[in-house]
Amino acid sequence: MSFSQLRQEYHRKICKDLLRVRKNSKKGDYPNNADGDSKASVKIAWGILSQICKKPAYGSISGQKAGTIFQQITMEFLEQTFEFLQHIRPGKWIYSINTAISNFDQYRDLAEIEKVVKANRELATTLGSDYIVSPDIIIGRNPVSDNEINKGRKLIDEKDSVAKLTPLRQANIDGPKAILHASISCKWTLRSDRAQNSRTEALNLIRNRKGKLPHIVAVTAEPTTTRIASLALGTGDIDCVYHFALDELRSAILEIDDESQMDMLNILVDGRRLRDISDLPFDLAV
Repeated sequence: MSFSQLRQEYHRKICKDLLRVRKNSKKGDYPNNADGDSKASVKIAWGILSQICKKPAYGSISGQKAGTIFQQITMEFLEQTFEFLQHIRPGKWIYSINTAISNFDQYRDLAEIEKVVKANRELATTLGSDYIVSPDIIIGRNPVSDNEINKGRKLIDEKDSVAKLTPLRQANIDGPKAILHASISCKWTLRSDRAQNSRTEALNLIRNRKGKLPHIVAVTAEPTTTRIASLALGTGDIDCVYHFALDELRSAILEIDDESQMDMLNILVDGRRLRDISDLPFDLAV
């Protein structure tokens, strides 16, 4: 199956399980990833929906449930596509949703800190618990055994005093933990508070790590580029933002001839701050 076909299947699942048209007698019907109070948002969302859904379903899904479904469908897409790139980025990968970062090697010390903080009310009040986050989607890599390392030729021996500290070598640690490879924030829609949550989580991952920094990205279905910009613009926290249907977003904006939305889209894409969901597996292979 090609990446184009996998992308189409991703959209098919979103249309089937997530994308809904809300009935509204006052505002008019609109897709559930649109802001019903914004004409531009509604028009762009309809433009995207008409390109990816053969027969849109009517109804409503709560915001929390929509977010959960978006996470699951996106994780399945990434697992399929990233595994197809094993010849480019080999490894034994794990995928999960809402898993605490303290389960991974770079952040394993946070688990001990959490125990101390929970046992001390004064420390809990001072430090809080925001340092242990649970990203929407994580991709981790399991450490490798010496047998795997020596598969092609004898590279290492347990008697040798070399490579004794790297977490990638399974033999180095009692109870080895997976290495966090990517943290993926999923936002079905974007409002200013949701964008800030993603940034706060990203900064937490950056500051509290001991070792390699994982990929830190966000995936969204937000139809308005001005709101996408609230998360995508700037550097230092989020690597890049990925849209669930970037080509369709561009076509929808062209269709309604919204100059301000198109200008912002060009700024984000040309500035390498916004890419399509199909770009993400390749970027994870870096």
